[in-house]
This record gives sequence, C-alpha cells and structure tokens, in this order.
Amino acid sequence: MLDIPLCLRVDVDAVIAAQIDMGVCDAIEQNAPAGRPAAMSAPHLPKVAGINSAVPAPAHTAGPLAPDPAPGAVIQDRLASWVSDLTTLHELTERLARTGTLDSALDELLRAGAALVGARRGMAVLEPADGRGPAGTVGLGLARADLGHIETVPRSATGYGRILDGGTGGVPSPVAQADLFHEEALDPRHREVAARLGYAASYALPLATEEAGRLGVAVWFYDEPAEPVDRQRHLVGLYGRYATEHLARLLELERARRQMAVIADELLPSRLPRIPGVRLAARHLTGPRGGGEWYDALPLPEGALGLAVGSVSGSGPSALAAMGRLRASLRAYAVMEGEDPVAVLSDLELLLRLTEPARSATALFAYCEPAAAPHAEGTGSKIVLAGAGHTPPLIVGQHRTEFVETSLSAPLGMLACWEAPSVEFSPAPGETVLLYTDGLLRRTGDPMDRAFTRLHTAAASVPKAVRHDPGAVADHVLRTVLPGGLDAGADGEDVVMLAARFE
Repeated sequence: MLDIPLCLRVDVDAVIAAQIDMGVCDAIEQNAPAGRPAAMSAPHLPKVAGINSAVPAPAHTAGPLAPDPAPGAVIQDRLASWVSDLTTLHELTERLARTGTLDSALDELLRAGAALVGARRGMAVLEPADGRGPAGTVGLGLARADLGHIETVPRSATGYGRILDGGTGGVPSPVAQADLFHEEALDPRHREVAARLGYAASYALPLATEEAGRLGVAVWFYDEPAEPVDRQRHLVGLYGRYATEHLARLLELERARRQMAVIADELLPSRLPRIPGVRLAARHLTGPRGGGEWYDALPLPEGALGLAVGSVSGSGPSALAAMGRLRASLRAYAVMEGEDPVAVLSDLELLLRLTEPARSATALFAYCEPAAAPHAEGTGSKIVLAGAGHTPPLIVGQHRTEFVETSLSAPLGMLACWEAPSVEFSPAPGETVLLYTDGLLRRTGDPMDRAFTRLHTAAASVPKAVRHDPGAVADHVLRTVLPGGLDAGADGEDVVMLAARFE
C-alpha cells in the first residue's frame, strides 16, 4: 500500500458531518435576529484534508431567471468540489509514488502539474541548494534544443532563475509571469526565445520545503497570456510539497547509488592488461543497491593470462567490501598456482569459509595460454577453467556460438569442502570468449532457461563487421539482452561482462 500523505486522506464521516453542520448553520443564519453581526451567525468553513476553504471553489454560472439556490446548496457544492480536488490529488500522488528514479519522477511531476495549472508545456530543473547534485533539466513538450534555447536566457530574467538564485533561506514563493510580451522590463533575449518557442506566459513553482530544503524548480509555459487562478495555485502547491519530499528521498537514493558505483569501480581493475595474442574488454553496470559482482584480468608468467568473474551474496557496503577481499585473494592464489584453476578456487573457498562463514559466492577462473605465448609452440590458444556455481562462458565466432560445458558445482561457502573438475577447450583464432555474471540473466526478468536462450541469440546476432572488437561484441550483447539496453545500469542488479578475443 502506498504511503499517501496525511493532507490527502479524507475522513468521509467528517465531510458528511460538516455538510450537516453547514446546513444547520445556514438555517440559523436565515433566522438570525436583525442587527446580529454576520460573523457570529455565518458558518465557519473548516480546512478539510489540506484543502483551504478560503480559496474559492470554481464559480457556477446561472441564467438570468435562475432561482436562488436552496439553503445549504452552495456549501454542498463547495464540499463536492473539495472532495473532487482530493480525489485528483490522491490519484496524482499515487502515480508519483510509483516512480523509482529521478527522471521518471520529474516527468510525472511535469505532467501532473501541467494538468493542475492548465498548461501544455513545462520544464523541471533539479539543482539542490546544498550543491551535492545530481543536477539536470527535464522538459515536457520541449525538445532538448528548446531547453537549450531557454537556458540561453539570463537566469535573473526568468521566473525559475529568481527562485533558484534567491538564496537558501526559507521556502521561495511561486513566480507568475502572466503576459511576457507586455512586460516593459523583459529581457530582450527572453522575448526572443519566448517568440521562437511560442509561449507567452509562465508559472514557476519552487520544489522546496522546510524539511527537504530547495531541490529545484518546475515551470510551466502557456501559449497565450494566462496564469493559474487561486484554486489552481493552491492545488499545485499541495502537490508540489508532496513531490518535493518524494524527490528528496529519490535524491538520497541516487547519491547513495553513485557513491556505491564509485567504490565498486575503485575495487575493480583500473585498466586491463595487454597480452600478446589477446584483446580484452570489460563492462560493468551498477545497480541501485551496489552488488558484489566483480571481474579481473591479470598477466601470469610465461605470457599466460588469468581471467576471473564472480559474485558475492548480498548487497550494499558489506558486499562490496567482501568482493574486494575476495578479488585480492584470488589474484594472489592465481599468481601462485594459476595453472590449476581448481586449486585456485579451492584455496578461495577455504579462505571464505574461515573468514566469512555466513557468506557465499560464485566464481569462475580461467587460465589462458594464447597462441602467441612463448611456450604455445604453434598449438593454438588453450583455456583451462573451473567454476563454482557460476554461469558458463559463451564462445562467439564466425562458425559457432555456443556455451562451454562446465561441470555442475556448488557456490563457494556452501559445502564443507569444495572441489570440481576443470574443463579445457581451445578457442579458434578470431573467436571471443564472454565471461559474465548471473545478474545479466536475472535482469532480463525471464526464467533462467529462457534467459540463456536470449543470451545465445544475442551473441549469435553480433554483426560480422564488429566481431573483431571485443568491446563492440560485449556492447551488442548487452544492448540486445537487457530490456533497457546499456542505460539500464541504474535499475536492477549489477552486471559484469568480460570479453576476450583470441588472435
């Protein structure tokens, strides 16, 4: 159940009781003795669920011969108007609460605000007053070029600029520019841009509360001279306060996600090694919670290469820390006994079981001897690998696209003693071996067997023109497999892909 703010919850019994009280008060007022002050006999309209009774309801027009409304009819119409407003705000805030990213929340804010103030186009500027970011601009009915034109206007000449640059103390007031072309002091550049884009008025609403501070501003543009009436301002102000609190929560989540992404990137290789006979590329898409997916590539003696991918259970800072320790340990074991991948993972499993008994991890380590290595002697490239509960590698070449058949084994930390046989295979010249984490499969939302089929289909569809570039191969597979393509890294689980093309 969504958490709808208190100001948008309606007590139906209270509204009915208020209707009855209003009717009684009207009757009393009709029979009030002469000379009695109107303030003593007039009904006092309550503030129902955040809707200010001082703001008039929409006027009802009547013909010249229409009779006077019956006692209490005006009050009942006003109460009906309040309930309608509450229903509208309830629906709009529910839709806003379902957004999970800053961009989607700003889009929803602009659409809802445009409906409330009667505008067609708008712009939201996210610019937190604390300067910690993130910052950006989103448009409604405006192309990126249109937003660029608006940003060329001096900020001090615009309503939204006055809000953003008006200092950090208190909550700024909305700024309405009802008729831009009749403002004598209007900046010439502002007049030029307004004429180019075809708007004649604007209404800027600060996205700010006492608790959240100033996060930015939303501004809506009218095609003709206009401004919202008092009731529209009141409703969009209520909605704006709730939207600001929602944006503040998403802002903190985004900041935490970015910090986790920075930490994860620092724990992963800063660059990939250059090994004769092999071209490497890596892709790492981080999710909002910061998972423990990792990869590694390290040069080994005699021109050999060690490739590894893995995933630590859990998420957040603890998973990142465990991932860093696991990766560092695997590098040490690979240097000492990399020719035997089973021994490397066995040592890693023992370390994990002794130091972090409550955690498990999947891992895959491959010992690669490229054809260009000194001891290869023209026999071609050779790979020996072992996996612990990890997804099988995928070979992509001109004549085949297939998964490497690895032996089934449990993840590290799941059994008292881990051991599984290694697998040896030889990639042909020009073939690319893809190592990846299971986050790629889970991100598809499909059952595991269908996710594997989807991955195989994506790899088989790599254009021949880009198969010489392992980075282009990885990008094509990710764009094809992930529902949101490469831009989906901010939503869902972490994804790691390591591509190695053998000459």
